[in-house]
Amino acid sequence: MKVIRTLAELRAQLRGQTRTAFVPTMGNLHEGHLSLMRLASDHGDPVVASIFVNRLQFGPNEDFDKYPRTFEADCDKLEAAGVYCVFAPDEKELYPEPQEYRVSPPHNLGDILEGEFRPGFFVGVTTVVLKLFNCVQPQVAVFGKKDYQQLMIVRNMARQFALPTQIVPAETVRAADGLALSSRNGYLSPTERAQAPALYAQLQAVSQSIKTGQTDLRGLEKAACATLQAQGWQPDYIAIRRQHDLQPAQAADVGTPLVVVAAAKLGQTRLIDNLEI
Repeated sequence: MKVIRTLAELRAQLRGQTRTAFVPTMGNLHEGHLSLMRLASDHGDPVVASIFVNRLQFGPNEDFDKYPRTFEADCDKLEAAGVYCVFAPDEKELYPEPQEYRVSPPHNLGDILEGEFRPGFFVGVTTVVLKLFNCVQPQVAVFGKKDYQQLMIVRNMARQFALPTQIVPAETVRAADGLALSSRNGYLSPTERAQAPALYAQLQAVSQSIKTGQTDLRGLEKAACATLQAQGWQPDYIAIRRQHDLQPAQAADVGTPLVVVAAAKLGQTRLIDNLEI
């Protein structure tokens, strides 16, 4: 597997490729990431991964400096997964000058849910993703459903900018106890790790209530948050949304494709998850 540090080298390496499949990451890879690589190989060849911790998507009080950087171990995993090359630029390579041009998602999608609690986050995400797409020029790019809102925003961006890149969604990979795999799970203490599956359990409970005919959706959201709070969590939101636009679902939407999305802190670790209904 080739490790590429510069844009010039990347373009030289990929010149003439028309079926490139791309998986952008921030490193600290786990089985969830590797499942994206395997899915990418089903849709294109060669498979290119990127490792870049993107400062633009971190807020002033977030964990940019603390974000785990495990580059050598990541490369070993990528090579074992059959990745052709990894693009791992430093900040000066990807942002040789201040990134004054930004991509802003529409407010009705970019400023809700994660966008409400992490202002500017999706501007940082869409800006770096568009830039990486321009660097790699993939035919296909794979994004995980665990970051449900991010997937929708990237898919819409690709469509509205007429990018020649198909966005392929990948199912969330979970541990045996239901916890969605995430790099931030490494911040959990052993006690917190044992408590962490409670978030997914609440999503399952909300889903089951809707499937059995309950239509008081705001009541279900409040009850799920209250249950987590009673167990020592600090929920930001548990929200039942329409799958196609992530707007709040109403009683009349029951029976159509919905998704329940959640974000909550357990100790100092903020976890997100979702479940399609």
